[in-house]
Amino acid sequence: MDTGIVAGGVHRFGLRIYFEDTDAGGIVYHANYLRYAERGRSEALRALGVPHAEMIRTHGRMFVVRRAEIDYERPARLDDRLIVATHVKGIAAARVTLEQVIWREAAALARVHLVLACIDAATGRPARLPGPVRDALVRMRADEIAGGAIAVEGV
Repeated sequence: MDTGIVAGGVHRFGLRIYFEDTDAGGIVYHANYLRYAERGRSEALRALGVPHAEMIRTHGRMFVVRRAEIDYERPARLDDRLIVATHVKGIAAARVTLEQVIWREAAALARVHLVLACIDAATGRPARLPGPVRDALVRMRADEIAGGAIAVEGV
């Protein structure tokens, strides 16, 4: 399975809209954009070499969404090919801030701003990011800064 690519500090993950994703008018149901963003985040971690399942298994830590804001700009429709672009905006001891933009060609369809909390999988209490996860996220962020990329602009 394709995990997407990381370039210029942005992970890009492609997906296609199927009939099951749409409402009676052939437009993507609004909650599905959050599902697409989740897939993009999961594949970004995988592409960085730190899949979420491994983070849980090896470090006993996991991410949960603490805050999500979504701005809908244009609808996606049946059979559209989309790109979920994920950009790390900030990294703290037990928190990661992301911006994700869902694109169809050069048109932004939805912008998702997220705060992820890292928690201990057993207790549900806040916990520091595991070193390898932090390092991967820092490398991705540094790649964006060094490359002079404009965060999540275009596909």
